[in-house]
Amino acid sequence: MADAFIYDAIRTPRGRGKADGSLHEVTALNLAAQTLAAVKDRNKLDPALIDDVVLGCVDPVGEAGGDIARAAALVAGFGDEVPGIQINRFCASGLDAVNFAAAEVMSGQHEMTIGGGAESMSESASAHPAVPGRSIHPLLSQRIFCRRAFLPT
Repeated sequence: MADAFIYDAIRTPRGRGKADGSLHEVTALNLAAQTLAAVKDRNKLDPALIDDVVLGCVDPVGEAGGDIARAAALVAGFGDEVPGIQINRFCASGLDAVNFAAAEVMSGQHEMTIGGGAESMSESASAHPAVPGRSIHPLLSQRIFCRRAFLPT
């Protein structure tokens, strides 16, 4: 079995998870996309080399409600060829996403994957049920498949 290695680690900013917290206007999608873009830029990474993006998300609401891994890869400029999968393992979602990404490499299924977690507790329906959903990221609303996946027909 092949070994899997972690080449970089990036942490998103932290704030208090409340409706008026310091990051309350930043969606989970934007946090994830900024992180993926930072991985790409810091490592001069060609997105064509990435076989999969695996992100854990506990409370997929709004833009995170579809497939946040795929959406974040698109917003981060990874292009249309990079797939993504979202998993939910509650509090272990991010950790399990990293383990899932490593397992893809170790099994020989993929050469390079990105794993992590994405959450915005300021938007979380479970933490703040009264917080209304936000609009879809403009880069996603321009794509046909996202119109079908995220927007009402």
